[in-house]
Amino acid sequence: DTLGVSVRSVVPGEVQLEVSVRDDLTQQHGFIHAGVVTAVLDSACGFAALTTMPADAAVVSANFSVNLLSPAIGERFVATGRVVKGGRTLVVCDGELRAFTSDDAEGKVVAIMRGTMMTVMGRAGMSG
Repeated sequence: DTLGVSVRSVVPGEVQLEVSVRDDLTQQHGFIHAGVVTAVLDSACGFAALTTMPADAAVVSANFSVNLLSPAIGERFVATGRVVKGGRTLVVCDGELRAFTSDDAEGKVVAIMRGTMMTVMGRAGMSG
């Protein structure tokens, strides 16, 4: 995959994704680009929502807001998407991106997301 994102864990209502720093993912000051941060958070929230949907469902983002809390500096980043409120059509999720270095086991929260994901059923070419 282009961003080099890997799946760390999947449980009902929560997904963790990880991405390592590469030069092509950074902006001019060496931080992970806001577009990468947003894409990884959106994916974590979307997959978390998908874990609560029927097996033949697909998911699309209906709305989201991202707050960039500090520069995304680290060696690797973990995005966690969690379902806040499930529904038949809309699922509200929270996402959090933590930056980790080799000497920091807890990581630092660098971005948060609140997203609304929509269940899609019966559309040709779309499935989970």
